[in-house]
Amino acid sequence: MNQVKHQTEIASYIGRLLRDNFGKGPDSVYVSIGHPFIVVYIRNLMSPTERVLMAQQQETLLQITRDTVMQTLIPDIKASIRHVAGMEVKEFYYDWNLHNKSAVFVLTCVDLNVVAESVSVDYPHKKELHQEILNLSIQSEKPPVEILSYLINPRTLVVIRNGILVAIEKQLIRLGQEEQLRIAKRALEKSLLHNNHFESVLNSKITDSFVDWDFELDRSLIIFILTPGDA
Repeated sequence: MNQVKHQTEIASYIGRLLRDNFGKGPDSVYVSIGHPFIVVYIRNLMSPTERVLMAQQQETLLQITRDTVMQTLIPDIKASIRHVAGMEVKEFYYDWNLHNKSAVFVLTCVDLNVVAESVSVDYPHKKELHQEILNLSIQSEKPPVEILSYLINPRTLVVIRNGILVAIEKQLIRLGQEEQLRIAKRALEKSLLHNNHFESVLNSKITDSFVDWDFELDRSLIIFILTPGDA
């Protein structure tokens, strides 16, 4: 089975799963596979009930509700990925851009069949991008121990930061405040993502940007959805 077929089957499955669990399916689901990543970009996902919550400025409640639903869906998605693509999911990240009605899932995987093409680790303006990521991290928490980035395709860029949590954040996690910390960090880092120079650095319009954390691993992923060309 070729990679395009894998991508189509995964997109179809996730579209149905979201429709069954959110009450409305997305308009489109785009799946990109580049070892070791599967990136799922979802557009126009917003149920009528969620529209009401947004109109009432209840974004935090909406995020908590979606996060709760996702915890029940992740095992099913992992099982489907293994069945369809022969890839074992090791890490699962997701984020919502509620105002754009979009979402992203990023899965880091072990390719059991060793058939997926590897992602590009070398691309234009990588050094400059890492400097901007460093600046953002210093504003929001602390310099990461390590920054890695991968161009999955011309429209999908994944940035990994390792070693970013500060002492107070680690204490909140020990106290069971992960959800509150995640929501606060989402708001802060997204405001910084929108007010930095990433478009000029990458020479691309940024259609969407997302961020998520694995607190246990002390790791964060930033995902840029790009429109290549002049910013």
